[in-house]
Amino acid sequence: MNCYTTLLVLVLGSFALIGCGTTTAADHTGGFDGQRAFKHVTKQVGFGPRPSGSTANRRLQAYIQAELMRYGCEVETERFDVDTPVGRLPMTNIVAKIPGDKPGILILATHYDTKRMSNFVGADDGGSSTAMMMELARLLCRKPSTYRVWITFFDGEEATKHWNAKDSCYGSRHMATKMRMSGEISKVRAFLLADMVGARTLRFRAETNSSPDLTELFWKTAANLGYRSVFVTTPPGRPIEDDHLPFKKHGVPVLNVIDLDAQLSYWHTPQDTLDKLSAKSLATTGHVFLESIKVLQSR
Repeated sequence: MNCYTTLLVLVLGSFALIGCGTTTAADHTGGFDGQRAFKHVTKQVGFGPRPSGSTANRRLQAYIQAELMRYGCEVETERFDVDTPVGRLPMTNIVAKIPGDKPGILILATHYDTKRMSNFVGADDGGSSTAMMMELARLLCRKPSTYRVWITFFDGEEATKHWNAKDSCYGSRHMATKMRMSGEISKVRAFLLADMVGARTLRFRAETNSSPDLTELFWKTAANLGYRSVFVTTPPGRPIEDDHLPFKKHGVPVLNVIDLDAQLSYWHTPQDTLDKLSAKSLATTGHVFLESIKVLQSR
């Protein structure tokens, strides 16, 4: 039994309490199952640290792909090698592609890699948003779609050493460049990113590198669903560098739903563990994504 498995066993009871009594029933969240999403986070944490190029990262890739195929998704992978400050690394983007009746693509995105540091299991940073996107895939892959939907799991969001324009967002930069060269990037109607969406004390502020119209749509949807205390309007948000910027650079409307404030006490530390999350938070965020996607599909 490794140290990560031991951690899971020791606190399993507390995780059940987080999930059982506090989550919103799936029939009240558009079918989004916060408990199921929480189990996906637990699975990821069980692999241990998952930086790009690691064995644990490859095991997680296999898990994500197997789950997506089980949901009936058409799954494609983008494999590429990149030079980084720690050497040349293999990376893989995973995309569940849902066909649509009209031209246009909605991209839903997350990153699944974790920061390259000892004992960092990234329950919230990497784990929560990946789990949420997997549950969205379960709900969306077998349903008719107006516009194509690409549910994208990026590798290499985290810097290998120090965050800068070249040492970060490897997977999203690769995909944005590839789509620009093929001409497909002009078909993207919206790029919707989730990052750090599972904290028990969840509060989303409007991220100012995001497109105002998409921010307004999501925050209005959240208010209509009764989540004003989670998607807050004050105090104002701030710009955050993340996987949406390579697409914004090419004129794509983008949104980053991220709660960095809740993470400040444990962000990029070994304390980013399962006990910081709740199934209720995952269900809340997933519900807002589901309903907002419906609005975008109707436009």
